[in-house]
Amino acid sequence: MFLTITTTGTPDRPATDLGFLLHKHPEKAQAFSTSYGTAHVLYPEADAERCTAALLLEVDAVALVRRGKGKGRGGAPDAALAQYVNDRPYAASSLLAVALSGVFSSAMRGVCNARPERAAQPLPLRIEVPALPARGGPELVRRLFEPLGWAVTAEPVPLDVQFPEWGDSRYVRLVLESEALTLAEALRHLYVLLPVLDDAKHYWVAPDEVDKLLRAGEGWLPDHPEQKLITSRYLSRRWSLTREAMERLELVRLAEADDSEVEDIDNAVEDESEADEKPTPLAVQRRDAIVAALKTSGAARVLDLGCGQGQLVQALLKDPVFTEIVGVDVSMRALTIAGRRLKLDRMGERQASRVKLFQGSLAYTDSRLKGYDAAVLSEVVEHLDLPRLPALEYAVFGSARPRTVLVTTPNVEYNVRWESLPAGHVRHGDHRFEWTREEFRAWAAAVAERHGYGVEFVPVGPDDPEVGPPTQMAVLEMNTAAITVNDEKKEAKAA
Repeated sequence: MFLTITTTGTPDRPATDLGFLLHKHPEKAQAFSTSYGTAHVLYPEADAERCTAALLLEVDAVALVRRGKGKGRGGAPDAALAQYVNDRPYAASSLLAVALSGVFSSAMRGVCNARPERAAQPLPLRIEVPALPARGGPELVRRLFEPLGWAVTAEPVPLDVQFPEWGDSRYVRLVLESEALTLAEALRHLYVLLPVLDDAKHYWVAPDEVDKLLRAGEGWLPDHPEQKLITSRYLSRRWSLTREAMERLELVRLAEADDSEVEDIDNAVEDESEADEKPTPLAVQRRDAIVAALKTSGAARVLDLGCGQGQLVQALLKDPVFTEIVGVDVSMRALTIAGRRLKLDRMGERQASRVKLFQGSLAYTDSRLKGYDAAVLSEVVEHLDLPRLPALEYAVFGSARPRTVLVTTPNVEYNVRWESLPAGHVRHGDHRFEWTREEFRAWAAAVAERHGYGVEFVPVGPDDPEVGPPTQMAVLEMNTAAITVNDEKKEAKAA
């Protein structure tokens, strides 16, 4: 698969600014690994007057079949040969769209710290795709791109130039030209419309595809005359997802027409009694509080110690600020369930590189846990017998020593507010103890003092004036002096 993006420039605005906008240097040829092959970025020409960036995607057909697990075109049980003999390595499709979003993700969002003013300005652009499947022919190509401000050339590719009587294939050679669009807008158009024209996707279309479509379609899809066709094809004709997307797009259109926010339009539910609304589960409030505390700490590489079935790992993966998330649990069954929850077997390579799951006991030191920005012990300590707590304390604070540690545990004082919990009972059958606020604060403060940390306490959930919150959280931050000593030890060891 092959695609080129060309722009022209002037002495004060050189065309080579394209390299800054794409975050890829014109003097380098770069390769990026994808789930289905390798994407190459190179510049056939690059000077002040004219610059062309090329994206070449080499598709591994065998990997495509193995990871696709029979889904998509050519994946039916009675079409085994078609899984290997197809147009996927050669014709632009959802594979190329995914490569675009992965390789040029910052450019697609319009982010360019080096040339922010250029990223926000329209550019003279020429985009060429030599082989594009177009179910609907050149006419549909024009109907999709022309309303967006493109001058479109869609030349049908003959089935065989030696036998013109055979007619044209379903492929076109596409050339798009515009001087009124930003690079980010152009990339988002391609990201959505390439798979729409191919009318097939190489991966399972999950509900989160609706969010992807609305993000990429922001600013142009709500008013596109072919909105229904685009939405249906992009979502692989899954009617429930298509209906949801169309409803949300209509809200966006109405909000824009009324010069208001979507929330101001979609407010019918607020007319109902607030008593009918379901409260946010405590587990969700706890995860939200943990994520907020991690972001406040500036952590990028995070340990989830006692990760269980991976709910927190899943939440952290949704935020790109967390570049590495490691889930650790003593239970292999829990890790297996976490792997299924995260869909590790279907996860793209770039996303999969951010997450690791491995078995480990928090009662023992583990060199794999060293060097991380933060560690989370969410509803973990109460599952240990009290005599085992010193071992956990040393493994985390004495050996691993992340700069930030978050510890959450139930507040036993709040148990009187649970109507379904019999008096004197703990919240979970495996809890070895549950602490009062005073007991938890005393334990956390002592741990902090022994290992060179400061500590703050944060309520999670409704903070009852009499019995406190249902969950209590301690945020332990390594003291500056301890950080300095730790860094000096690392430097001495490296020397």
